Amino acid sequence: MLSIARRMVPASTRRWLLDKWKSPSTPTVGSVKLGDLRRLTPLSYHFGYDRGQPIDRYYIEDFLTCFANDIQGRVLEIGDRSYTIRFGGNRVSVSDVLHVSEDNPQATIIGDLTHADHIPSDTFDCIILTQTLHLIYDVRSAIKTLYRIMKPGAVLLVTFPGITQISSDRWGTTWYWSFTTQSAERMFSEVFPSAHLSVQAYGNVLTAASFLYGMAAQEMETKALHWHDPHYELLITLRAVKPVLQS
Repeated sequence: MLSIARRMVPASTRRWLLDKWKSPSTPTVGSVKLGDLRRLTPLSYHFGYDRGQPIDRYYIEDFLTCFANDIQGRVLEIGDRSYTIRFGGNRVSVSDVLHVSEDNPQATIIGDLTHADHIPSDTFDCIILTQTLHLIYDVRSAIKTLYRIMKPGAVLLVTFPGITQISSDRWGTTWYWSFTTQSAERMFSEVFPSAHLSVQAYGNVLTAASFLYGMAAQEMETKALHWHDPHYELLITLRAVKPVLQS
């Protein structure tokens, strides 16, 4: 499935959404019916994991599907290698996992992206970095490390939270940032040439509100999930390529 964030919404889908979701009349003040959503607490404090697949994970997997062919050679993923295996398959020759602490048995490299001099330069053909940079205060140093450890011509696939709840687990204590397409592109262009960056967003008012309430992707209609409204950036995605130096 091609990402709707990367192309025009098909006419048939646009008509369906306009008919279903964009009523010609807006409810008057006081007549809006919120039903199950008239509440001060979410349906889930765990991004919807306890109800199904979180909406942001649905979008992350759509993004990785679009760029699955980039996942090849020696691949670095953060935390575990699940996306490397799922989207890279037999194109992957070496799979490394980076984690910040030694309590992760899957980790092949222990380190902090802001202080990772022990990771050799020009090492990886692809880096998968999903939902990680918002937990790093010194984002600029992390981006410089990522650039350094990529081989020339390597691809970096990154996702960031935009409109979101904050994690209730241990990562909530280091949840420093949410991003927009503008902030992500500007920050990465300080290191990567702008022509080597592609930044997109997923989301609309319905999916953003549903995600904040903790609803799962399975509770949404697929066509609604794929309606992109640039005013509601639920998830930010970025593809960056390290240039090959000309001799």
